[in-house]
Amino acid sequence: MLKLYVTAFFLSLSGLVSGQSLSAVEKKVLATARQIQPETEQFLEKVVNVNSGTLNLEGVRENGRLMAAEFEKLGFKTEWVPLPDSLGRAGHLVATRQGNRGKKLFLIGHLDTVFEKSLPFDPFTRVNDSTAAGQGANDMKGGDVLIIAALKALHAHGLLDDTSITVYFTGDEESGGGPESRRDFIERARKCDLALAFEGAQGLTHVTTGRRGSSSWTLKIASRTGHSSRIFSDLGYGAIFEAARILNEFRRALGQEKYLTFNPGLIVGGSDVRYDAASAKAETSGKTNIVAPVALVKGDLRFISEAQKESARARMREIVEKSLPLTKATITFEDGIPAMEPSDKNENLRKVVDQLSRDMGLGPVLSGDPGARGAGDVSFVAQYLPCLDGLGASGRGAHSIEETINLKEYPLLIQRAALLIYRLTK
Repeated sequence: MLKLYVTAFFLSLSGLVSGQSLSAVEKKVLATARQIQPETEQFLEKVVNVNSGTLNLEGVRENGRLMAAEFEKLGFKTEWVPLPDSLGRAGHLVATRQGNRGKKLFLIGHLDTVFEKSLPFDPFTRVNDSTAAGQGANDMKGGDVLIIAALKALHAHGLLDDTSITVYFTGDEESGGGPESRRDFIERARKCDLALAFEGAQGLTHVTTGRRGSSSWTLKIASRTGHSSRIFSDLGYGAIFEAARILNEFRRALGQEKYLTFNPGLIVGGSDVRYDAASAKAETSGKTNIVAPVALVKGDLRFISEAQKESARARMREIVEKSLPLTKATITFEDGIPAMEPSDKNENLRKVVDQLSRDMGLGPVLSGDPGARGAGDVSFVAQYLPCLDGLGASGRGAHSIEETINLKEYPLLIQRAALLIYRLTK
């Protein structure tokens, strides 16, 4: 039965990607999207100017309240999904419409940014007629507002009536609260037919059919200690040399594998090491004439599939176990965001966007390089249903003080999203 369902789903998609041109209704939707573009950009400025760093819980909730009000105007039912206080996260916004027409869509965004209140604030600023700057302007408040604008253009012509659409804006994409935080997200997605995620676009020419997952690792080393004059003899090699051996062997043995990366983001060693996970800060002390008895390294691991992840972990364990004399190293791994593996089902969705883009006169749309993207919320549901990402705003400098949004491409991306939702729910 499952095989028949999947075959029927792909056949229904293939019908969308052949012989299409813009209908009279679609042209009206585009005209409406262009007409409301000024208010769309005004709303973008408003939400960008609300600090919603992941750990600014009230800021995330305020951003959610602003978005919820817009969805309610479009006939969506909104709710706030709270999370346990122990997770230290604000929760998620969900907006839903229930109907029987077309595909059941799951639209993904996130309310939080990497810019916490402790950082200098950069408000929304129009640099010129084609560029604006601001914290989260493209990652991903631009994507969130794009979804709302696309739905507004459809709502103006009654095209949301009898559709089934779930919009899920998480509140902790940039710093996840763990498996508990994504349980409701996954459950709702599994009730839908396909997922569209609106993380930053690679312009108008590419969408994301695959993106790497991420996990973390912790390397701990202990060794004998004593006067530095005895290193390499009865004291062995010390913890810091052992850390250096392991990291260099990671680089040598695994550093050329496609789509696999591993980054030691923090390293400390000496006579004493203290690490605080809540603040991601470490302290150490030591002297040049003392062989360091302890070292700590924390890093991430990025991969294109679960098989690649497990293979890399196995090889890293093997390297760690070959300790230098009189040292002992251990490595542990912690899962984060799974991979969104490139697949035929995702490729079929790309073809829908490709045909739509050609119909709009924007040219072909290709699959982006999975290695060029970090992990994202869509990956949590990619094993359950066809998915596309990279449908949001385009720009540069995400996660930096130089983050910008491309205001020339933004209207076209909104228009394309509106027609994509329309064709999938028609």
